[in-house]
Amino acid sequence: MSMQKSLIGVLIALSVVFMGFQIFGLEVEAAGVRASLMILLTVLYYIRVDNKRVLFFLFLITFSIAEILNFVGWQVPVVPNHGIDYLYYTVNSLYILAYLFLTLQILISMTLVEILRKFPFHLIILILLDVFCVIVVTNTAIDRLNYYEYFVELIYNSVIMILLTVALINYIHKDDKKSINLLIGSIFIFFSEVIQLAYFYVSNINLLNVFCSLFLVLAFVFFYLQSRLSYEPQKESLYRDLVA
Repeated sequence: MSMQKSLIGVLIALSVVFMGFQIFGLEVEAAGVRASLMILLTVLYYIRVDNKRVLFFLFLITFSIAEILNFVGWQVPVVPNHGIDYLYYTVNSLYILAYLFLTLQILISMTLVEILRKFPFHLIILILLDVFCVIVVTNTAIDRLNYYEYFVELIYNSVIMILLTVALINYIHKDDKKSINLLIGSIFIFFSEVIQLAYFYVSNINLLNVFCSLFLVLAFVFFYLQSRLSYEPQKESLYRDLVA
């Protein structure tokens, strides 16, 4: 137990240090602390959560690998081969894969036939909003990206919106502590990624990077909190009591 508490204390301290580095614009140091945070969070999940979920564990591992590679990219200048920045594609592919693992983890807890039957209009509206948001957000960087980078960003943003949509439907359907934590975490991820896109391709204002990092930290706090919870049994419909 003391080891777990010590690990949590280290994570909190590193989160404060990480935010401090971001505030002062120390990108390299912040990247190193961010990678360390993800590794320690993965370790904490492994040793503290009894009912481990394979897909969520893969989400943490894949995200951690992406963060490590991102930090390596800061330390070792990567020379594009034939104009292709392979590290960019590798890291972003790992992020996409990580978010897909998390999305699948939520999906396998849902009865898709029941979801389609109960929320057809919700799904149609959300899908239309997803398509609109992905196109608008991705096109903000269209002048700064080549064809392949635009395609990667399009897929990346699509996966983020799918994650947010799945988490929202999951919450509407289950309405318990685990689902609300997943939804809040997904919302923070969405804002973190949108702000990061604005920071990279629209305006290089450090405050944007600070908020991006803050939302990312908060997202993983809620993801960890939900990992320690189980879905609550769904209550029977109140209409059944009224009919009886």
